[in-house]
Amino acid sequence: MVKVKETVKKLDPYVPGKSIPEIAQKYNIDPETIIKLGSNENPLGPSKKAIAAIKNSLHLISQYPETNLEPLKEKLALYSGVDSSNIIIGGDGADEILDVLGKTLIEPGDEFIVPLPSYMYYEFTLKIHGGVPVYAKWDMEKNELDVDSIIAALSEKTKIIFLCTPNNPSGTLIDKEDIKRVLESTDALVVADEAYFEFSEVNNVDLIKDYDNLLLLRTFSKVFGLSGMRIGYAISNPEFIEYMHRVKPVFSLTKLSYEAASAVLDDMEYIQKSIEIGIQSREFLYENMSKFDKLEVYPSKSNYLLVGVKEIGMNSSEFAEELLKRGVIVRDCASFKGLDEYWVRVSVGKMEEDARFIEILEDLIG
Repeated sequence: MVKVKETVKKLDPYVPGKSIPEIAQKYNIDPETIIKLGSNENPLGPSKKAIAAIKNSLHLISQYPETNLEPLKEKLALYSGVDSSNIIIGGDGADEILDVLGKTLIEPGDEFIVPLPSYMYYEFTLKIHGGVPVYAKWDMEKNELDVDSIIAALSEKTKIIFLCTPNNPSGTLIDKEDIKRVLESTDALVVADEAYFEFSEVNNVDLIKDYDNLLLLRTFSKVFGLSGMRIGYAISNPEFIEYMHRVKPVFSLTKLSYEAASAVLDDMEYIQKSIEIGIQSREFLYENMSKFDKLEVYPSKSNYLLVGVKEIGMNSSEFAEELLKRGVIVRDCASFKGLDEYWVRVSVGKMEEDARFIEILEDLIG
């Protein structure tokens, strides 16, 4: 038998959300009628400019991608309000950036801090590099980051601290002063995961110039509507970005992904509409789901809502299963550390999908 690394043997598999084809086949449902509110995707679909750019570049897929991403970096720099030297682009969404951080910073036994509950892919990725997770606390009662728990968790082995803002799955922003307090308490890298920042209309790019231990993690999978193209990027100080480039895969961004990313950054009308529709859908869902006495709905600054279901007499898996039978996909959060078995996450959808979802909830829990 091949000798597999012990870290891989001990690794808990990451549990992704369910797809439309999976549900259609399992429950014998017409896939066209399924409402997908489980993966935090853009309900508008992709930009027409991105689609056109992909079609116009199909004849190039026999060639290796360009290694010079400077034109795309310059567009991202303009969008983000930084210099292109502050930016690194990844070809497997923000997940590749996480892997590059592991390659750049983590030696076996080094520690990284994650306040729970939060996005579990941080742990999944860095454990492979020998990183040891240390858990801080997200105060679910106050619905805010417990900064003291992060500072208490710091040690000489701490290499990275993850601050997801808005937090996934709670949807809550971390106060800028709290981020500054963490930055000033350590020389470890503080990763502010801003995958959903456009929906909050708040970001922390202004801190980049003052803190060389800050990295902003971002993605094209949400407001840019390119989840299937797998594009992520990060913003930090130029010296650290250069170190990351030394270990980043050279050809990770495909030609088609490059063209799609470049095109959507030229489509500000689409981006603004995506933000507006996402916020409109989120507020509609929050207002209407909050009317159900048996649901505990957290206010959100992202494109999803965290919902407690304990009072309905089902756990999250049972509740999600009942919705699946009715053609609705939500995210069962039982796999999120720091949450018990009574939480689901509901993503924004098209307004007609949201309305249908509320009707289904009426039928299911009254």
